[in-house]
Amino acid sequence: MTGLKTLQIGIDVGSTTVKAVVLDNNAKILWKNYKRHNARQAELVLEFLNSIESDFPDTGFETFITGSGGRVIAPQINARYIQEVNAVTYAVEKIHPNAGSVIEIGGQDAKVIIWKQDDQGRKSTLTFMNDKCAGGTGATIDKIFGKIGLPIEDAATISAEGKTIHHIAAKCGVFAETDVVGLVKAGIDREEIFVSLCTAIVKQNLEVLVRGNILRDKVILLGGPHTYLKAFTDLWRLHIPQTWELHGWKPADLPVEQLIFVPDDAQFFAAIGAVLFGR
Repeated sequence: MTGLKTLQIGIDVGSTTVKAVVLDNNAKILWKNYKRHNARQAELVLEFLNSIESDFPDTGFETFITGSGGRVIAPQINARYIQEVNAVTYAVEKIHPNAGSVIEIGGQDAKVIIWKQDDQGRKSTLTFMNDKCAGGTGATIDKIFGKIGLPIEDAATISAEGKTIHHIAAKCGVFAETDVVGLVKAGIDREEIFVSLCTAIVKQNLEVLVRGNILRDKVILLGGPHTYLKAFTDLWRLHIPQTWELHGWKPADLPVEQLIFVPDDAQFFAAIGAVLFGR
């Protein structure tokens, strides 16, 4: 590797997708990709690495990996494993240093990170993660798409505004499917069913993951569902301010679009953070 230009590869091996980035020494993204692995995690990681080597000839690489499947793959590709919460937290602190909270929805887990500051200005974090059940995550959404015959391309354009909300139990994926089947049989519009599911997931995560704490603004929305499904952003912007009012929290005097938002490359933050934390 002597004399070669060196770049950093960050890989996030999740429960349903693999995300990878190539960063230069200034943390600029030079290459990125995001694909479902269909239970072929190692094969897709190898595919990404081969593509990177082809796109960046005569280059040396340092590789960092994170995510639920990253620990097993790390020694096979000579990568350093970075714990996922550390990767996401560090990426947010570097890219959005004024962030107060993170809500990330993944394929089969969800996490909330809240930054607190004491009287001396010292910051600490609270982290809550749902990694024991896929209820309230992307896996539940995937199953519902099949039940109601809604292509993800169509779902991506659906707004939550003006939709009638029907009861769906998001605490358990099986219960959610049962409720959805009942709504389908009742002839409920599939867009209403989809927005009802997103509403249930938002409320479920606010109740279970936040655990009575207050989400500090600004709230950063991360993960594939937030990146590709607009309805989630609409619903967080509706329900989070309601919790602020309930708890007497005074957010910054900014439009809600600036208080609660999906940043650029929201689906790649763990992969980016693996590099930033590890190097």
